Amino acid sequence: MVIREMTEQLERKMLSPYAKLSSETKGREHPDKKCNVRTEFQRDRDRIIYSKAFRRLKHKTQVFITPEGDHYRTRLTHTLEVSQIARTIARSLRLNEDLTEAIALGHDLGHTPFGHAGERVLSEVCPLGFKHNEQSVRVAEKLERNCRGLNLTYEVKDGILCHTGEKQADTLEGRVVRIADRIAYINHDIEDAIRAKVISQEDLPEECLDVLGRTSSERINNMIVNIIENSMD
Repeated sequence: MVIREMTEQLERKMLSPYAKLSSETKGREHPDKKCNVRTEFQRDRDRIIYSKAFRRLKHKTQVFITPEGDHYRTRLTHTLEVSQIARTIARSLRLNEDLTEAIALGHDLGHTPFGHAGERVLSEVCPLGFKHNEQSVRVAEKLERNCRGLNLTYEVKDGILCHTGEKQADTLEGRVVRIADRIAYINHDIEDAIRAKVISQEDLPEECLDVLGRTSSERINNMIVNIIENSMD
């Protein structure tokens, strides 16, 4: 038995019945020979990390454009924070952490420079409109590797496409990333805005602070714990 098969066997024994097993993926558009060590979702995670689009995230704005100081979020640090939050939730609910991580790392590959302002401008000038989640799938499947694409599994592409917008992902792992994305940007945008002196701590509503917490770490932890506790069954 190869290492991949041992991992797939462990998934069947340990993961929730609601988790998406690596061995039950709907597969890739172009069939690949399977790896002896990594599962299909682990391979997708690695393909995304080694892509040029992933490296470009370090220069893309999250909210603040060319701020003075090294401590503001970029699209890359946001992506890593989403991955951490999503993996914590997935692991606690015994979902497939590898699938969750792959979706989280790829969810913003097609995001614009200048944050959502850039997305709005592109949507105005493009005849068919522009949505960064659709572009993220296009980058992964059409543009990477000299237009050969990363050839990701169906579940990872579906999770990337559905991390925003009206359609929910087919997998719970994809839905976890959707929630983790919101937890990350809501809290971290507040933290960056306070650092930039756009707002102050005193501007935050007391009724929200009483429920969610008075620091960024308290709010993130309370949201994560609440989601886990209300999703255990």
